Amino acid sequence: MRLRDYGPRPAHLKWLLDADPAIRWQVMRDLTGEAPNAIAAERSRVATEGWGAQLLSLQSPAGNWGGPKEDRGLLLTFYTLVVLKDLGLDPASKEARKMIDRVDKRLVFKWHNNRPFLHGESEPCINGRILGLGSYFKEPNETLANQLLNEQLEDGGWNCEAPKSRRSSFHTTICVLEGLLEYERAGRKSAAVTKARKRAENYLLERRMFRSLRTGEVIDKHWLRFSFPTFWHYDVLRGLDYLRNAGMKPDSRIREAIETVIERRHQNGRWPLNLLHPERIPLEMETGVGKASRWNTLRALRVLRWHDCS
Repeated sequence: MRLRDYGPRPAHLKWLLDADPAIRWQVMRDLTGEAPNAIAAERSRVATEGWGAQLLSLQSPAGNWGGPKEDRGLLLTFYTLVVLKDLGLDPASKEARKMIDRVDKRLVFKWHNNRPFLHGESEPCINGRILGLGSYFKEPNETLANQLLNEQLEDGGWNCEAPKSRRSSFHTTICVLEGLLEYERAGRKSAAVTKARKRAENYLLERRMFRSLRTGEVIDKHWLRFSFPTFWHYDVLRGLDYLRNAGMKPDSRIREAIETVIERRHQNGRWPLNLLHPERIPLEMETGVGKASRWNTLRALRVLRWHDCS
C-alpha cells in the first residue's frame, strides 16, 4: 500500500510550523528535513519559550510539580516529566540540567522506602517511563533496567497486575518498550535488552497492534482514537510511532493499524484530538476534543511517511 497521497501538503506544513517550538523542531526533523543546525537551534527554544518554558517555570525548588499536597503522590510530577521529554527538551540545556538535578536530589517515593525517584518503584508501567526519563535527562539505571527484564511475561509483554495476571497489557508494554529504547540509546545497548524489546515488539505485532490474539476482535475501541498527552494509555498511533522511532521495518501486520490512522484524518487534511484522558499536567496545550490537533497531525504524518518510505 502506497501512501504518498497522505503526505503533508504545503498548507498543512505551514500550519504545523506556525506552532510551539516543540512542534516546529520535530516537523523540521521528521517532515521537512531541515539542516541539523537549524533543527538544533529550533529545539533549543523549547527550554525558553512556549510549553516547555511554562512547564519548567512551574517546578518547585523541591523538585516537584503540584505543591506539597500533590494528589496521589508524585503522579503530576511524573506526567509532567514525560511531557517535557515528549516536547523534546534538550537534556544538555542548562534549564533541563537544573530541572533534572532537582528531581534526582530531592524527590523520593515515600511509600517505597524513600527510594529516589529516578530509581523507580514497583510497577513496570511507571518504571518503564522512569527508565526512559533517567536515560534521556540524566543517566541510564542498569538496576531498574534489569528489574524490568526480570518482570517480562511469557507472552513477551509486561503487566502492572503481575503476578496476579500472567497476560500482558498493551498499556504497560508500550511504557516499558519506550523506556528500554531510551536506555539503549543512552549507550546501554545489550543483547538481553535488545532481545526483550524484540519480544515485546512482536507481542504488539502478533496482535496487529490492537486485536485479540485469541479471537481477532478489537481489544479496546479507545485504542483507535488518538490523544495527546497519552499518559499511560496505549493507542494505535502511539504504538506505531514507537515502531517508527525504534527504526523497525514495517510489515503486513501493521496494515490495519495504518489504515486506522488514515481513516482518522478529517477532510481538511488534519487529524483531530479524539479524546482527552483524565490524568493531567499543569498546562493546557493546543486544542479541544474534536478540533484539529497539531500533535496528532505531526505524529500521524511521520508514521505514514515511515510506512511509505520503508
